[in-house]
Amino acid sequence: MDRRISVAPMMDWTDRHCRFFHRLLSPNALLYSEMIHANAIVQGDTARHLSFRTEEQPVALQLGGIDAKALAAAAKRGEEFGYQEINLNCGCPSDRVQSGAFGACLMAEPQKVAEAVAAMKEAVSIPVTVKTRIGIDEQDSYEFLCEFIEKVHAGGCDVFILHARKAWLKGLSPKENRSKPPLDWSRPHLIKQDYPQLEILTNGGFETILDITEQFTHVDGVMIGRKAYHEPYFLTEVEQTVFKNEKVLSREEVVTKMIDYMREEQTKDVWLKNITRHMLGLYHAQPVSKKWKHALMMAAKDNSVKAIEDFLQI
Repeated sequence: MDRRISVAPMMDWTDRHCRFFHRLLSPNALLYSEMIHANAIVQGDTARHLSFRTEEQPVALQLGGIDAKALAAAAKRGEEFGYQEINLNCGCPSDRVQSGAFGACLMAEPQKVAEAVAAMKEAVSIPVTVKTRIGIDEQDSYEFLCEFIEKVHAGGCDVFILHARKAWLKGLSPKENRSKPPLDWSRPHLIKQDYPQLEILTNGGFETILDITEQFTHVDGVMIGRKAYHEPYFLTEVEQTVFKNEKVLSREEVVTKMIDYMREEQTKDVWLKNITRHMLGLYHAQPVSKKWKHALMMAAKDNSVKAIEDFLQI
């Protein structure tokens, strides 16, 4: 697995349509599913939750939950559907996630996380990784993070994705938790320094190519979140810089391929609004940005690609 660059799992954002779009922009970045609760996979419509197109590969499945048996069963289903990595979410601070006793609050229960990792490792042959924060509430010392890393590593996890800010489980909304408290990129750097045998990726606040490339002197990889979603063509810059791939698609080539994709998805009764919403930022900061967004709005309204085709003629 090449984890030098990945696009973060984001609830309500990184669905299969988003991933197909992002794959056109970056053939080499590792893409993640949205977080899916293990019970939804085991007890619900498995195919609806897990199906994806081979063009999206490499794709990792992020799971939520803490019951080791359910997580192992869900991980096994994920492997059967073709995912190349299973990732356990130990970083989401939302109230809904906290009420289910998983996500970021799991940082306070590293032994349970270790047991869940061990169960998933036994169930699958693909890598099992953990995405977490660097602390929660008042438990934000370096020693606290090290204890979490050590115990979960003992359960079999060798790859950690560290969102470089702690989570406030009380008093801040999920939106506020994306910007408060300040980022501390030095914490993942120290973890890599003190645990060189582990693969350490860092996540949070990367806005420029320089921000990203500077991280490679300290950690093994960088996970990009909102920047990749709101300004998706940035992924082509990353593709060229990190993977040395000069054959990136132009915006117009991406749009042409997405039109074909949309037509195909329409034959499966998919509404275009479910696809176009991921594409709004493709022309970010370009002179035609407003016209592009209007074309997408009309395509979603009419459930037709005509407005997008007309945009290409401008």
